[in-house]
Amino acid sequence: MKAAFITGHGGNEVVEVRQCERPVRQPGEALVRLHAATLNQVDLYMRNSGAGITHRLPQVMGLDGAGVVEEVDATETLLSPGQQVVVYPGVTCGRCEFCRRGEGVLCTRMQLLGEHRDGTFAQWISVPARNLLPMPANLSYVQAAALGVNHLTAWRMLFTKARVRPWETVLVFGIGGGVSLAAMQLARAIGARVIVTSRDDAKLARAQAMGADHGINGKTQDVAKAVMAYTGGRGVDVVIENVGEAVWSSAMKSLVRGGRLVTCGATTGDQPPADLRRIFIRQLQIFGSTLGDLSEFQDLLGFVERRGIVPVIDSEFGIERVHEALSRLESGQQFGKIGLDLTT
Repeated sequence: MKAAFITGHGGNEVVEVRQCERPVRQPGEALVRLHAATLNQVDLYMRNSGAGITHRLPQVMGLDGAGVVEEVDATETLLSPGQQVVVYPGVTCGRCEFCRRGEGVLCTRMQLLGEHRDGTFAQWISVPARNLLPMPANLSYVQAAALGVNHLTAWRMLFTKARVRPWETVLVFGIGGGVSLAAMQLARAIGARVIVTSRDDAKLARAQAMGADHGINGKTQDVAKAVMAYTGGRGVDVVIENVGEAVWSSAMKSLVRGGRLVTCGATTGDQPPADLRRIFIRQLQIFGSTLGDLSEFQDLLGFVERRGIVPVIDSEFGIERVHEALSRLESGQQFGKIGLDLTT
């Protein structure tokens, strides 16, 4: 099979597409013929350094994917050969205190595909059967693959952490990125009002054409002032952000009293000013969030199918063109997910 490996750390020169042996399925696992995967920021992080993440080299890249079940245990009751599935990217231990209380996303020994173990930039993968869920019927393979990280992350941020309600207003930073677009789609699907930011007017226009209620250019406008003007001086109920230091002050100032901020990233820095007085005087709530549980993934997949939600795909590349795909992600010019076609 073909697979894209990181062989060291640096730029695209350390990423190689190789022919290798198909994985051997172990008891309790399912062997899947992957049709598509999508890129995530962590793919760049693992290529660049992988600092702080226990991994070995060479390692197959990629967190999310979708494909068809090839083999399962004879005793398996929920999966069958030929079934279309999406991959949940976290392999949990099932035994730590967090797993035992149903919070697998907090597992102390979680192994993430493409980080701690071989990932989805490959034509075949073998994972625990519990890591596979039926693919929504309304989606292509690459669209389904996009759900496994970005939409799941946004789902947990919006509905588990912030507990967004239909009558509330949500501010989403950095529209065009996968998590931000997913958050906009999901929030709009329940009827919430959504304000989006970008430094690119074209991205703002596309987001508003998709249903965003208002767009703010973070390069030419003061985001907090623009939010207050749009909300009549009230502020937003919820902020969804994965940018970090560069937008933190604006995010805090955009919240209504008692508002909630959920963060899942720090691409511009992880040491913003805390602004503690604002936090305690205005009784703001700040949540950290990463990925989501298997149960949340199942809820998300059902919601996507019922509501007809379709992830936005920016572009798609064959696995042999993985360098181009990584460069596209690194440029920050994408609007939506960048996919890999694993069938050729």
